[in-house]
Amino acid sequence: MQFGFAKTDITPRIGVDLCGFGPFRNRVSVGVRDRLWARAMAVANGARTAVVVNCDLVGVSLAVTQRVRELVTAGCTISPDAILISCTHTHSGPAVRPLGGWGRHDPPYLELLPGRIAAACTRAIQALGEATLRHACVPCEGVGLNREYDRDSPPLEAVLDEAWRPAKPELTDTRCHVVTVERDGELIGFVSSFGCHPVVCCAENRYIHGDYCGVATNLLEREHPGSVGLFLQGAQGDVNSCVVHKSEQDSLLALDVIAARYARAVRFGMAQAEPVADDDLAFVRQDIAFRRNQIPRETLAEWLAEAEATLHAPGASDEDRDLRMAMVHAGTLRSLIRKVDQGENLEPTSEVQGLRIGPLALLGAPFEIFQAIKNRVVQHAQAPIPLVLGLCNDCIGYAPDWERGGGDGYAAKTVPMIIGQLPFDDIATQLTEALLALDAQLADSP
Repeated sequence: MQFGFAKTDITPRIGVDLCGFGPFRNRVSVGVRDRLWARAMAVANGARTAVVVNCDLVGVSLAVTQRVRELVTAGCTISPDAILISCTHTHSGPAVRPLGGWGRHDPPYLELLPGRIAAACTRAIQALGEATLRHACVPCEGVGLNREYDRDSPPLEAVLDEAWRPAKPELTDTRCHVVTVERDGELIGFVSSFGCHPVVCCAENRYIHGDYCGVATNLLEREHPGSVGLFLQGAQGDVNSCVVHKSEQDSLLALDVIAARYARAVRFGMAQAEPVADDDLAFVRQDIAFRRNQIPRETLAEWLAEAEATLHAPGASDEDRDLRMAMVHAGTLRSLIRKVDQGENLEPTSEVQGLRIGPLALLGAPFEIFQAIKNRVVQHAQAPIPLVLGLCNDCIGYAPDWERGGGDGYAAKTVPMIIGQLPFDDIATQLTEALLALDAQLADSP
């Protein structure tokens, strides 16, 4: 099997909006704490070639993914269905996907972004050569906690204690997967996968960086000069970093601590990794329009009237967070009502994608996936080592589990309003079935 690695700098200029923690916070970047990267791993077995590229971004749109595929396939012999884009979901990077009130786009940056990502892919393909694949699954603790079913944002002094563990570790990832690739005894690249929101730095932060996973990967690359490391985000939908919602100064200082914990786990995995059979290479991609709740127009109009009442109340002020949130809702509801009146489709198409490398099956979806969904997919998957990956190729909101998916909470209802879409209908079941179908297709592929 052949492997190749490459990376390109995708750091925006200082002054762009950072994505996350709205509504309409005007969180403008003031400096670069760590560079952002697009890191690509190409794989080939003589018959097929595939590329996984990981970006230090909150997510990308399907349009960006499609443009990257166009650019790569124009210069390389590779199927567009064999190119997978994964994002770390850092909240300390630029806004790159339409999110109402959660960060303004920078058109020059977005114009250049697909070319920068594609360049990493192309250079990785050009670097293909015989190499040895190794894998380990090792403990990774003291990083995350389940924000839905556990206590969120514990005191800083508690979580910085190296002995700290969440009350319910079983509702988080407690192990990370590590893959290493060696050529002639030298490490040329590595991949780690773990599910946890990169939100050590939150609403008060104004510095550009890749959060704990980006800082950790940069550190490990420096320890292995010439190597390129990818971080593949897992099921982070209901898992926050243990340090979260702290002041800018406290979070920036804590960032190195949490990054060091993750780097320590990956470093151990790199040392423990064992060779795996890697001759098999397969890929599959499926366009899919996930089913949405069909909300009557009159209900949408009622919700809009409520939002507009807040916006136009006597003494209303844009200093008020509730008013700014009402603006998010009003913008989406006006758009949805207009689409209903024009007979437009309210269930846009996205995609899921699978990639098999030997015993590894990367099962990618465009969601922030809850842990229970990942656990069920892993339980029933045919692949020896299934990795459920979120924020792949598109970014269309949360996939809450069966308990949280039907309510009015942030993940189930608020985020669709931010994205400008209707809430999903039983997305936990829909996504589980879609990912297991990918797994079955990969298992059947020659």
